[in-house]
Amino acid sequence: MGAETEAIAMNEQTSQPEPSPPTQDAPASVERRKSAPSLISRMSLTQLTLAVMLAVFLWQWFDTQRQVGDLRQEMARRLAEVEGGNKANQVLLTQQQETLRELSGKVALMQARDMETQSQRAALESLYQELSSSRDNMTLAQVEQMLLIAGQQLQLAANVKAALIAMQQADDYLARMNRQSLADVRAAIARDTDKLRALPDIDMPGFNLRMDNLIASVDTLPLMQDARPAPNPETPPTAADSPWQKFIREIWNDTRQMVRIENTEQAAIPLLSPSQAFFLRENLKLRLLSARTALLIRDETNYKQDLKEALSWMTRYFDVKSDTGAQALANLKKLSETDIGIKLPDVSGSLKAVRSYRAAHEAVHEKSGAR
Repeated sequence: MGAETEAIAMNEQTSQPEPSPPTQDAPASVERRKSAPSLISRMSLTQLTLAVMLAVFLWQWFDTQRQVGDLRQEMARRLAEVEGGNKANQVLLTQQQETLRELSGKVALMQARDMETQSQRAALESLYQELSSSRDNMTLAQVEQMLLIAGQQLQLAANVKAALIAMQQADDYLARMNRQSLADVRAAIARDTDKLRALPDIDMPGFNLRMDNLIASVDTLPLMQDARPAPNPETPPTAADSPWQKFIREIWNDTRQMVRIENTEQAAIPLLSPSQAFFLRENLKLRLLSARTALLIRDETNYKQDLKEALSWMTRYFDVKSDTGAQALANLKKLSETDIGIKLPDVSGSLKAVRSYRAAHEAVHEKSGAR
């Protein structure tokens, strides 16, 4: 407002007519005087317009200066905020850089651990493969051992039941491996098992046990020459008998015990000396042992011959009417009536299949280990 008042005052001062110097030319002055108000009015209007324009310009200048000041303050404030933001960003950037360095270290550590884990995993996989191969080899070795046991039971003891148990155990080991490539091996074992199951049931362990008991009882068998007939029954005395009758009855009983007649159903009882009796028992044991050996190897001819000879010696020299002799004679007859001429199959097909698969498996494992 002060600036506008000063501008109006200046316009009024400029609008006042200045005194003109006197002139000599009157008509010219009169004309000038007539035209003076119009000129003055024109000059006043121009001055007023200029004053207004100047006032407007000054107002715009002051307003512009005020706006520039406000703008500078706003810019200063904005710059301060930006600078504060830059500082905060710098702090954040520093923190982020620290965090990035920490993360880089952690990433490097994780990469190192990952590489270590990968190496350990590769080692574990290699170890697992080795253990798996070793376990497979161990299982195949156990299967082969079971088949060998089955073959030994068939060849040495002719024990079909034990051989079947060993074959079944070998098949169970292969079933636990659960490998499709073992189908041929299991098929070969199944064929040999079916052959063993088709054989007639012969209790070879029971026959061996009977033979052992018979051999052990030879030393206790009574000889024919040592047999004693049963005593004759005595006539018991009665209450009505007189003393003389009792005395005569006792003498009669004693006389009956002194002389006895018995039919032994033999022409003559062989009498043996102690040494001959010892060798008789030993020879009988040898015959029974020979028959046992023939039983184990399924030699039916020698088995029958040895038992026939042993049966002849027993009925000729031993008391077969006694309890021990009768039991031994019954066991010997039952053994001699047994047919052992059965051709036992072997398990060579199963053994060959297992050994072929094991050799192929070891070859594959060696190639993978070389890689």
